[in-house]
Amino acid sequence: MFIVQMGPGNVSCRDSLLRSDRLMLVFLLYSNLEDIWTASECNRCVSLRHHSLTNDTLYFMETLNQSLSCFEKYQKQGNHSELCTECKATYRGLNELYSRMEKNHTLCIDIEDSMNMTRILWSKDFNCSFPRAETVPVIAVSSFMLFLPIIFYLSSFLHSEQKKRKLIHPKRAKSNPSFINIQDKFS
Repeated sequence: MFIVQMGPGNVSCRDSLLRSDRLMLVFLLYSNLEDIWTASECNRCVSLRHHSLTNDTLYFMETLNQSLSCFEKYQKQGNHSELCTECKATYRGLNELYSRMEKNHTLCIDIEDSMNMTRILWSKDFNCSFPRAETVPVIAVSSFMLFLPIIFYLSSFLHSEQKKRKLIHPKRAKSNPSFINIQDKFS
């Protein structure tokens, strides 16, 4: 890295140059640029020696350019439905690459911005979308949950024994045959 050279009074030459004016303008600029570099995670996209982009970044840019070239080719024809079908594979590959890079923590702000703009092109400008694979199971489970109370009460009604009303026969009414016939008709 940098070799620190000490100047008069044991102050590094770098510090004495950066803080030489009253406003410390050069130091403030340097400090702000360093903060921007850190917040943007630029070290994830640039090799350790800062001479070139990392292999992941180069591969992402190549895949991004393939997708954008496909978009441009079919956009000129004005047929967005054809664009959606023909560019689906390259766009899906770009999305999968981005997801892998996100999991591996190899994204910097430039890649994130590029992917955001590409997603806006795909979904809003070209009105393309992927049918979500989760929708069928979600609808099936939701429908089942909606009909579960109906199924419960219906099965409860069908499988329960219906209690028949039983009349209590008084002992003195048994002796009279006309009362027995009346009770038999109602039971």
